[in-house]
Amino acid sequence: MELYSLNFVLFLAALAVTYFGVGRILGRGQWVVLLAGSLCFYCLMGGLPTLWLVIATAAVTWAAGLALARLDAECRDRRKAAPDRAAKKEIKARFARLRRVVLLAALACCLGALGYLKYWNVILWQAGAAPSPSSLGLVLPLGISFYTFQAVGYLLDCYNGRVEAERSLPRYLLFVSYFPQLIQGPINRWADLAPQLLGRNRADWDRARRALLLFLFGAMKKYAVANVLSGRIDAIFSSVDAGMPGSVVVLGILLYSAQQYADFSGGIDMVLAASELLGVRMAPNFKRPYFAVSLADFWRRWHVSLGAWMRDYVFYPFALTRPMKALGRWSGERLGRHLGRTLPACCANVLVFLIVGVWHGAEVHYVAWGLYNGLVIAAADLFSPAFARMRTTLGADSHPRLWRVWATLRTFLVVNLGWYFDRIYDFGDSLTCLRATFLNFAPQLMKPTLAELFGPKAAGPLGVSYIAIIGCVAIFAVSLVEERGHDVRELVLSRGLLVRTCAYVALLFLTASSYAFSIGGAGGFMYANF
Repeated sequence: MELYSLNFVLFLAALAVTYFGVGRILGRGQWVVLLAGSLCFYCLMGGLPTLWLVIATAAVTWAAGLALARLDAECRDRRKAAPDRAAKKEIKARFARLRRVVLLAALACCLGALGYLKYWNVILWQAGAAPSPSSLGLVLPLGISFYTFQAVGYLLDCYNGRVEAERSLPRYLLFVSYFPQLIQGPINRWADLAPQLLGRNRADWDRARRALLLFLFGAMKKYAVANVLSGRIDAIFSSVDAGMPGSVVVLGILLYSAQQYADFSGGIDMVLAASELLGVRMAPNFKRPYFAVSLADFWRRWHVSLGAWMRDYVFYPFALTRPMKALGRWSGERLGRHLGRTLPACCANVLVFLIVGVWHGAEVHYVAWGLYNGLVIAAADLFSPAFARMRTTLGADSHPRLWRVWATLRTFLVVNLGWYFDRIYDFGDSLTCLRATFLNFAPQLMKPTLAELFGPKAAGPLGVSYIAIIGCVAIFAVSLVEERGHDVRELVLSRGLLVRTCAYVALLFLTASSYAFSIGGAGGFMYANF
């Protein structure tokens, strides 16, 4: 059941009518409708055999959260009854050990299942112990990384005392299995999402109009841009050899840059719209990343919920460990105050992006992509004083707009260099394409090579469909207006009937027209595989 399909529209409509109807008639119990609908949705999308893993992940983290709450309560009671400070200290230490055991056991269950299903076959294949990355026949449940990270985030928040443990398993199961987030996120937090899921929501026409416009815009991104470009990109990177001109490689990477953003952010727009229709606002996942002025800024704008998760549960805990604090003191005393502050953060950034790379997959090219991002960000932090002096020397503060344009273009270049390791699935081919880009650009060979790859009758400049070009222009225009602080949906919906109708028709036309230009079908959403 694809998000653009009639089946999904009927499912969402039936769920919304039932959801709001229950709220209007009974005044309570809407969350039960959402839970039933979410479990049905997962069965339809991912299949009944994998539903048990969602339920098991929820059950383990729910039970662990309750166990932590009971240990905390018992620890408080025993410390109150302790005769002296030494006894209180010993009780606290003993219960701290028990809490760690509960946490580690639950993490081992959740992350162990994720690791086995997602990585074990690939690791065996990389080691030469399996004939292919899928030879074991392990079924990767839909969206397993997203709901696992969301459940683990809840557990870590319980462990750190940020939230109270939920006592109802069905209510907590709704938080883990809420259907809009299951396909490709975002990774929501209990404190933000649970009150909305468990509270009462009423139907709202203005909210429905905003949701419809966002859904259509997301569908246009996915189908008029991502799906149309997919076949062209596959044609380029499935034919990598030492003779491929760098100009064709660069075109493929630029197309992939547009495709991945349109696919991921388009899908996120669609699920945010579906959730907004029901009155539930999920965490934002994109903030116009290609307007970023540095690689670190890019990752604060791209896959925002994953970045926030890594920041709170990996970066800060690792940067504040005793070894990292010791490194900071040592480097501060010997190498200067700047390095004393920066080195622990640099190590934490490299670790975070190594994990992000592995989160995408265990293949070597994903590890290289993660390390590339981590090392570039670490280097930027280490040399930030030199960059600041260079900026002053060049008089950047006197021309802030010009400097921002330069910083945005520079960041776009750095990001796209990273896509070589992300999209080109063989690490050796990634290096071949980088070599061709810098040493064999050969623009005169681009046209005949594309004619060979795409066919001599491929429509559009450089074989790229006009539908995809128009879609990219529309995405850029909307992003530019939003970057200036305007609410595009409000701007459109506040206009007259003619303007609103034109917006809806244009989005529907681009989406429908995409089916004539997609090559071989692009399948589902890219990030549903994670």
